[in-house]
Amino acid sequence: MASLDRKHEVCSPFIPRRNPGRKTSAEIVSEARRSLRVQSTQRPFTPKDGHRQLFGKSSVRADSHSRPPSSFSLHAKHFDAPDSRPGSGTRLSPLDHKPTFPVPSAAEDAFTTFPKNPSAPPKGKKGLPGTRARLLCAGSLIALSPVKGHKDMKERLNPGPKQTSAKRLPSTDHTEVCSGPHKPGRTASERRIMQPGVDSDIRLTECTEGGRAVAKSNQPIAERALGLGNNSFLHHTKKGEQGNGENTTSTEEDAESLMWNNMIAPRLQQLERVAAGSSVDRLCDLCDGLHGTLAEADMLGRRCKRRSGILRTLFRLIDLNSAQLNLRIAKLCLALCVSGNNLLNICKLIFQISRSESNDLLFQNNSIIDSFLDILNNEDVSSSGEALLYCAGTLKFLSGNSAILRLLLDKNCVGVAQKLIQRLCQAEDTNFTIAGHIFVQLTATLRNLADHPDSRPLFISFSILSELCVVLRHHSKDLDICTNISRIYSKLSSYSECRLALAQTPDCYQLFLELLNKHHQKQDLVVRLLFTVGNLTAKSDEARWQLFQCEGCMDTLLQLYDTYQRRDDSPHTQPQKGAPSRSEPQAPPGNVQQDEDVLVKLVRVLANMCIHPAVGPALAANATCIQLLMETLELRCVQESEELLVNVAATINNLSFYQDSSVFRRSHLTMAKLMLKLVLCSSMDAVLEATRVYGNLSQSKDVREFIMQNRVHQFVVTLLDSKSTEMCISACGVLTNLAQDPPNRASLSVEGATAKLVDCLRDFGPADWQLGGQVCQALWNMISGGSEKLLDTQERESLLEILTRYLDEEEALKWIENEEKRDFHRACWELEFLPVAQKLTKTLQPPDQTA
Repeated sequence: MASLDRKHEVCSPFIPRRNPGRKTSAEIVSEARRSLRVQSTQRPFTPKDGHRQLFGKSSVRADSHSRPPSSFSLHAKHFDAPDSRPGSGTRLSPLDHKPTFPVPSAAEDAFTTFPKNPSAPPKGKKGLPGTRARLLCAGSLIALSPVKGHKDMKERLNPGPKQTSAKRLPSTDHTEVCSGPHKPGRTASERRIMQPGVDSDIRLTECTEGGRAVAKSNQPIAERALGLGNNSFLHHTKKGEQGNGENTTSTEEDAESLMWNNMIAPRLQQLERVAAGSSVDRLCDLCDGLHGTLAEADMLGRRCKRRSGILRTLFRLIDLNSAQLNLRIAKLCLALCVSGNNLLNICKLIFQISRSESNDLLFQNNSIIDSFLDILNNEDVSSSGEALLYCAGTLKFLSGNSAILRLLLDKNCVGVAQKLIQRLCQAEDTNFTIAGHIFVQLTATLRNLADHPDSRPLFISFSILSELCVVLRHHSKDLDICTNISRIYSKLSSYSECRLALAQTPDCYQLFLELLNKHHQKQDLVVRLLFTVGNLTAKSDEARWQLFQCEGCMDTLLQLYDTYQRRDDSPHTQPQKGAPSRSEPQAPPGNVQQDEDVLVKLVRVLANMCIHPAVGPALAANATCIQLLMETLELRCVQESEELLVNVAATINNLSFYQDSSVFRRSHLTMAKLMLKLVLCSSMDAVLEATRVYGNLSQSKDVREFIMQNRVHQFVVTLLDSKSTEMCISACGVLTNLAQDPPNRASLSVEGATAKLVDCLRDFGPADWQLGGQVCQALWNMISGGSEKLLDTQERESLLEILTRYLDEEEALKWIENEEKRDFHRACWELEFLPVAQKLTKTLQPPDQTA
């Protein structure tokens, strides 16, 4: 009676249908492992741009005439020496009109007709006592005039009988236009142009070899310039003249004038003298000394009234064309708060230096990074947009250097970028084009920063991922910006904390779908967006559902799938028997490879979405989705498209979990035929996925007959010899379903299936109770219904011994030391192994013991 009951007992199919009842944690883990699987893939490779340009060769702006240039020449003549007020931000075009000068007649004096040399005094005119001495525009470095001695100056200011003509002070004399205290007997001209040591009790301090003023012990630099032994004079003046604003101002001006004469002017003169010899290292030291002196005297920024003289000297040095020197000049000019055209040219100068990787070391040893981060943080987009562009371009180049990348993170570059993003978004109404250009550079910089692991917390704390979604919405038509941001997302979405931050951004899934629709032909953008979506849906059921709920989600994904299927020009296309061969030209190999990468990422998204219990049935019932997957299997070969075909097989495996769909059921046999090419290939990943699919599809009698007729079962039996538990459990699933049919049991036994199953249980059972349970199910079906004779006496005794030992809980779990793992193994042992092992043991025992 017992044997009669056992005759009709057959274990359930390999993959049972979803049970809506309560499940333990072990059941959930088991279910996910056996059927629904998350697919992984490599992040798209981003090649490094070897040429440092504002816009690379792949940029849509590469051939545009409106884009700012990456190459230009800068000379002293391009700078505005006075720098009296900020520029308007608008550069005027030169006039076509060229002035003509009158040609003197024979009766006229040519000297009086043509303009006079500025160095010569105007004929017939005398200087007015109250006017300023005229400053000459900055000229070339070669045209610098030597500075005359103080004695010559005195003679020029007070000509004696032997002096026939008065000469104007050259513009290179940095002591001109100095105000001093009024003394009786001085003319207005003498008060306006005064030299130290000339009609003054204050003389130049002695200089050291390096040109640095000799400092007196622990005195403020302004007091040292005044020659005071202590600060009692200044203290008395400030205390006694607090109510007199004019006197206080006059004292401050006197201190600045003397500081200029005693400390600043000698350094400028020394710079000009050394420049004639082109000693770059010496000039760099002098620039550093000048910078330090101005900082100590609190004369940086716009507080120094004679800053135009400093700038004029610095601008001339640019013509020496030394990157090392120009970087110091730029640093000092930025510290003097240049604006308008000068600010733009200084930013261009820094950008020009950063274009050469060999100059990266100069930026590592220079604090100028702080200066242009300050520009990005504070300058107005509407008035200094082009300067911001070249600053951001410099950051893009430098962030490609790993050492400077670390510096940028330490200097809060991510925080500066976040503020600039917000300002750019606010300024887009009036400066949309320049904002777009800056965004290209800024997002490329963030792309480089995203490579560093320490940047991830900063990206999250400053909400950069959400801010970039705002940029994408505003610039959804700009391919350069969209591509850069997609690269940032593809890098960061591989990490759980960044995925969470991005997933919490409102409507990010809808935004990604809209971009995929709009730029479906832009392969490098599409593949990165799909990779990001695949990462978001890999481990989150909520993400899968939100994506599926977006308007037009499946239409967009399936339309992309259809676009990149490449039926006509794919090199993998194999014409059917009897069909004429295609003679159309094939697409370039690079495009084919990129198309395939798009499909790999797209199919991965579909595989991940199938895991959601509400999304999976919808996809299984979608005829277009099923047809596209099968078409890919038909068109591609494993040797050239291994990853794609493995992902397709994994997606079909996930969809096979929802076999209630009539659309999927109608395709069972076709899918089984297409899986043959994967089972017989050399790729073990492809073989594993195909075996899993057969394990699910073999629940259908038609598929089981196809497997036996095409001798697939022979190959499945050999997989039991594999050292992989994953391969063994998949093979056991196929054998479990095949053994449901009595005619198949003898064929499986002939191939040695029972003996291999016993060996598999002995070797892998204690380490994996799910595999042990699956082996017991296959053996149960193999010996059911009077098929016990398929086991010889030795195999039966060996199997009973193994089962008796494994049914003892203490014996089965004795080698698991970790308590958490021990609980997990106990749950799997109780749920997966124990029930079927007990039934199998009862079947193997003699009838008298069973009674």
